[in-house]
Amino acid sequence: MYLFDQGILFLISLLANLFSAFSGGGAGLVQLPALIFLGLPFSIALATHKVATVALGAGATLRYLRNNALDRSFAFFVLACGLPGVVLGANVILNIPDRTAELALGGLTLSLGIYSLLKPGLGQVHQTLNRHWCGYLIGGSILFLIGLLNGALSSGTGLFATLWLVRWFGLDYKQAGAYTLVLVGLFWNSIGALTLGWLGNIQWSWLPALLIGSLLGGYLGAHLALVKGSRWIKRGFETVTLLVGLKLIIG
Repeated sequence: MYLFDQGILFLISLLANLFSAFSGGGAGLVQLPALIFLGLPFSIALATHKVATVALGAGATLRYLRNNALDRSFAFFVLACGLPGVVLGANVILNIPDRTAELALGGLTLSLGIYSLLKPGLGQVHQTLNRHWCGYLIGGSILFLIGLLNGALSSGTGLFATLWLVRWFGLDYKQAGAYTLVLVGLFWNSIGALTLGWLGNIQWSWLPALLIGSLLGGYLGAHLALVKGSRWIKRGFETVTLLVGLKLIIG
């Protein structure tokens, strides 16, 4: 690509991933459609975007590790539940019509934002909820389904993980965003990228600008999330979910 095009990709990636790291997901709202608009087929754009979002997780991880923000045993639980779903989702996406998947995901994402708006106190205070065997079983099953969506369609699925961690396990938005950016952004997306790269193609020449923008955006967004409280993160989450849902439905 020409230097000018790489600059455009960098700016798109930087802004999309900064907002995503702050709100707990949604980088695909801007980045994935932009890759398609610039000429990539959906499957190649998805695989390329998935690789770039690994840098988002890496940038956020660098910032969160400085604050020791994650409980390791709970983080392992989230990984163990979600990773098998990611692999399965990446394997089945090629058999699902793109428009059908986008409409379904758009409707679900939009409902997340509406639900959060209707619950003003949601995710503002940390609580310890459903930390028993039945709670872990239900919570882990939903995380597996979210992982499946993450492997199949990258746009907005981190938002599902953020809200589920808030609603079911009682995390506040700041804590849930940290888990999502590190575990989903880095580990889930790494497995998804490897699977999609194995099954399909990646536009390697576009990745330098996307990776740099994602890494920097992830770090800066995570910094803002740590500085601001859960109230601001909740507003960011609601804004992103509504925009992602509408974008997927409208097309």
